[in-house]
Amino acid sequence: MNEIRIGRALLSVSDKTGLIELANGLARHGVKIVSTGGTGAALKDAGVPVRDVSEITGYPELFGGRVKTLHPAVHGGILYRRGNRTDEEERHHHGVVSIEMVVVNLYPFEKTVARPGVPEAEAVEQIDVGGPALIRAAAKNHAHVLTVVDPDQYAEVIDALDRGRGALPVAMARKYARRAFERTAAYDAAIASYLAARCPDGAKGAAPAAPPPAGRGGALPERIEHRYRLLQRLRYGENPGQEGAVYAKEEGGGIEALAQLKGKTLSYNNYLDIEAALHLLHEFEEPAAVVVKHRNPSGAAVAPTVAAAIPLARDADSLSAFGGILAVNRPLDDAALEAIGSLFLEVVAAPSITASPERLERTRKNLMVLEAPDLLRGATDPVATRSLLGGLLAETTPGPPPFQSWMAVTARKPSEAEARDLRFAWRVTRHVISNAIVIAREGRTLGIGAGQSSRVDAVRLALLKAERSGHDVKGAVLCSDAFFPFPDSVEMAAKAGIAAIAQPGGSVRDEESIAAAEACGVAMMLTGERCFLH
Repeated sequence: MNEIRIGRALLSVSDKTGLIELANGLARHGVKIVSTGGTGAALKDAGVPVRDVSEITGYPELFGGRVKTLHPAVHGGILYRRGNRTDEEERHHHGVVSIEMVVVNLYPFEKTVARPGVPEAEAVEQIDVGGPALIRAAAKNHAHVLTVVDPDQYAEVIDALDRGRGALPVAMARKYARRAFERTAAYDAAIASYLAARCPDGAKGAAPAAPPPAGRGGALPERIEHRYRLLQRLRYGENPGQEGAVYAKEEGGGIEALAQLKGKTLSYNNYLDIEAALHLLHEFEEPAAVVVKHRNPSGAAVAPTVAAAIPLARDADSLSAFGGILAVNRPLDDAALEAIGSLFLEVVAAPSITASPERLERTRKNLMVLEAPDLLRGATDPVATRSLLGGLLAETTPGPPPFQSWMAVTARKPSEAEARDLRFAWRVTRHVISNAIVIAREGRTLGIGAGQSSRVDAVRLALLKAERSGHDVKGAVLCSDAFFPFPDSVEMAAKAGIAAIAQPGGSVRDEESIAAAEACGVAMMLTGERCFLH
């Protein structure tokens, strides 16, 4: 059998979008419609002939609507195998009517729990039971039944019925069955995630699989269950010749809130740099600008306004900034756009765009301008993951820097200005790929050494970049994302004029590095916290 002739459809939807149009299209082809309470009422109000499901089951809706379609008269009409003699005899013996189409969209559990402060009782009532059962039954029997789970499928259904004169291709039912199982899987995963968040330690009395690390609360879950849907196909992946695409969580996510106002389509690498830029901007409450290239900041600065911060971040290393991502944490106005100057950038991102249309029009044709509402702060997952060898690596995201526990280990303590610059530089260092060195002064970076396998090379690179950009590092500060294994990095920094250093400590040669700082009159702070980024 290559087609399914639709004689009867069961409609039970939470989202009424497009419902009447679908029902009228079905009625035009002589399809008999069976429905449940709210859906049936909407159809009757629109003048669509409909039979209530209670007429088939012989039972009214029970327990406040918790039980409506869970009945053999309904599921039998969906699940019996057409052409199977035994099934056909049983169906006729028990008076089960045939159902060839099931149209169900589920209670809006994901939207409900996304609202702040939703009571658990309300969330539980939005866990659909009958809907997933109907979807799974129809999808299982897709050789004979079409399963429709989303209003965006309605137009294709009616078009297929029009072309097939009331019949649909089995291939379409198979495709829709896959979509149906994807929907129920995502729905169950959302419920499981919600319950895990409400009771992160699992069932009462259950022994953990392994003890959490010392000082940690066991924040990593036993299972990570997310489903993603295609949001957009990209021009290519990291390189031409690789396919690329961006996906969003089924339940929605921050990536969908990115709004592009102008420019060509974002690339795979653009997305990586945008994420890095936004995460760095989360560090700052004051007006800030950052320039990111290949996931590393080339410059960062804070100032009274973003228009003042932009040239400081841009000129920290204008050579590396060429073709990068500029992001600011205040609205992008005309003054901020003017401050960019002639630097070639791929993307400019801000929490909102308030620049005039005329000023935006004067920007480079292909410049991608993005709005990232409130910098998508809520889009950061508490557990970060990345794919690895067919599995996942997972870790909790770092908390705020523990500045209060920093410890001075040299006789000379950082001045108030130096301490302020060290805190600024440390915030940037947390977002530089290891090994990382950041040199800064007066709320701006002067040189960044990133991605080096040798820490002394990272220091050398940061100093070289500062010199190349014409920055005098005398009196500046330096932060290192991990300890110095030898005193040579400290000696090199001191020779260049660095006045204060912050580093985690923890090396067996800490005393040598401290002694080198002491001998050179450099103030040194131990952060007690490493901030590797790989």
